[in-house]
Amino acid sequence: MAKSPGAYALLAAAFVTVALLPAPTSTDEGGGGEKSRLPEAIVQHEKDAAAPIPPVVVHKCCGADELLVAQPKAPARCMEADNDTAPWVPVFTSEKGETDVPSAKGARVEMAYGMIKCGAHPPWPVYQYAGSQDELALLPDGRLRHFTLPPHVQENHQHDIWADYDEGRAPKRSYDFEPGTYCMDKVRQTTGNEVLFAALCAPDGDHEGGWGAVGRWGSADFVLRMVVDPMLHALAIACLLIVAVAHFVVPQLRDLAGNIVSSMCVSLAVAYAADTVKIFQGFAEHVNFLAADILLYGALMTAFIWLNVMGYYVWKTFRSRNVYIRITDGRKYCYYSLYVILFTAVFTSLAAFSHFFLDMSPGSTKPKTSSELGWLGKAIFSTAIAFTILVNIYFFITTRQTINKMSSYGRIHQKMKFSFKMFIKLFLVMAITWMFLLLSWFRYDALQYVYIAINGIQCPLILYICICQRRVLFLVKKYCCFTGCLCSCCRPDDIQESSEWGEEMASMNT
Repeated sequence: MAKSPGAYALLAAAFVTVALLPAPTSTDEGGGGEKSRLPEAIVQHEKDAAAPIPPVVVHKCCGADELLVAQPKAPARCMEADNDTAPWVPVFTSEKGETDVPSAKGARVEMAYGMIKCGAHPPWPVYQYAGSQDELALLPDGRLRHFTLPPHVQENHQHDIWADYDEGRAPKRSYDFEPGTYCMDKVRQTTGNEVLFAALCAPDGDHEGGWGAVGRWGSADFVLRMVVDPMLHALAIACLLIVAVAHFVVPQLRDLAGNIVSSMCVSLAVAYAADTVKIFQGFAEHVNFLAADILLYGALMTAFIWLNVMGYYVWKTFRSRNVYIRITDGRKYCYYSLYVILFTAVFTSLAAFSHFFLDMSPGSTKPKTSSELGWLGKAIFSTAIAFTILVNIYFFITTRQTINKMSSYGRIHQKMKFSFKMFIKLFLVMAITWMFLLLSWFRYDALQYVYIAINGIQCPLILYICICQRRVLFLVKKYCCFTGCLCSCCRPDDIQESSEWGEEMASMNT
């Protein structure tokens, strides 16, 4: 059958169409098909377009709905903003001084809340107000540019500070702070005015413009807080462990009073360890510093409770008619331990509950998320410690009256009198240190420096009170080395032990 010319034309068009179609691509590696390859520049452009733009992080010193409020003769604190005051929001300034510009590449703005941590140094506060020599500019990429203006600053200084801008180089008399090294917020002064505030982590060394911070090792505050204080904490922990081990190892010291002293020293050692963690909280959030704060005050309260138990034990012994003391009274120690555990658990739970649910700013309904124990939680711990101090004062007065009425002393009474004297000395040392701790909460540098010194000598004094006594030194020397010590001063005196307290009667002038 003959085909018409039109059919041949249609057939030829079909072959041409098939020939011009693109070759099929195969995404299956085992399919044997040839993959189509786009130019590398086009592929890279598509990848860059598909990659998400990182957000611009801006740090706010207070919470989302809070602002800093200046306090008379006290540091400013974050408080809930009222209806008439709007909280601070970031406003970006371009590299050429243009204000209210969008963020870099249209990226979203991500807010980080909380006062900045600068490690060794406290944050450097900078205020911007009319006529100030400080100018703050938040750049679109999240950096904060700080200008230091000359003393004879004029009204049109905004134009002058941006006039010497050069591409890729910050203007003179300025320094750029990267995100994470600053925080910004609004401050309401006592006069009612609102000014811009920034807390900066000043880097080491001098910067162009002459306003740079002094190096860390040249700062007396850094050396005292970050070097001397941790060393004193380490010395304190060592002294406490020596006292605890001595009263736990030496058989003659391992009575009920010795076990109480050991427990008290272990509690104080835990408190010092938690306080050491808090010293370095500016470097990194490697632990939960709120937990360290609760552990610090909880362990400190536990030490005061053990001291209160010791006062009760001495007071109860002198009031009893039939006095009989064994080397170890395990049942009484279990009862006392149960009392300490329950007391600590109750007050620690109350302090934690108060911190998270009650210690909030006025009008705020959000739970507290601070990395530090609030004032209400500290007040609960302080109330418990104050209660034990008052009870210890009662034990001291009544026991002293009982001792003065006694006409004769036996060995047991001599031993309890020794424990009573040790209780009084420990009570005075710990109570004085606790009072300076309360004063250090006002955050005045002088009070904090005094507390560092008092806190540093507390544990060496405890070591002297509990170990550096004639009877205790004799027992420690005798148990640890006796005649085998290389140093003759460490060898005990040749004193015969007649009974449990025979060596005490021979080595004490009582």
